[in-house]
Amino acid sequence: MTTLTQRPPAIAGVSTGPAFIMTVYPSIAATGIGKILGRLYGSIPVRIGGIKLSHLLFCLPTAGFAAVGYFLMKLSGEVYALTTRSVQLRKSLGNRLIREVPLSSIDQVVIRQEPGQEFYPAADIYLLNKAGQTIMTLPGVPRAEVFRQTILEARSAQDQVAAALATISARQAIA
Repeated sequence: MTTLTQRPPAIAGVSTGPAFIMTVYPSIAATGIGKILGRLYGSIPVRIGGIKLSHLLFCLPTAGFAAVGYFLMKLSGEVYALTTRSVQLRKSLGNRLIREVPLSSIDQVVIRQEPGQEFYPAADIYLLNKAGQTIMTLPGVPRAEVFRQTILEARSAQDQVAAALATISARQAIA
């Protein structure tokens, strides 16, 4: 029996291929039912003991709908993955790549919170190219500002690495 093994990297912890930085599972706020429930839960702003009246009236009776929606999303939904080279949309079961956008083609990362998403701390993320066109939409991202900032930092790191490699190549060409 033959066992194939990968050679360890020349420098420990350094990889030449793309590495996963962050993986995010969309919130139920990405779905229509989630947005409807979120609007319902925020519909009566009167507070009783610091809790919104709509939370007291509607959350428990509709918990079954929310649980079914959440389960279906985990079973047949999508996952957003950030690597050192791209933002990826993958199937939650099987981890099959659906779509990929290279970090180098992302100019702006915009967050928009739809009505009903404020109940869940979630929002939609739009990845824009230099022309301002949307190249990918990530609906219902929980704590979207954290994922947005991580995307921007990964893109900045990739730009810095490219600049450093260009400097090294220029020095080697002179020598």
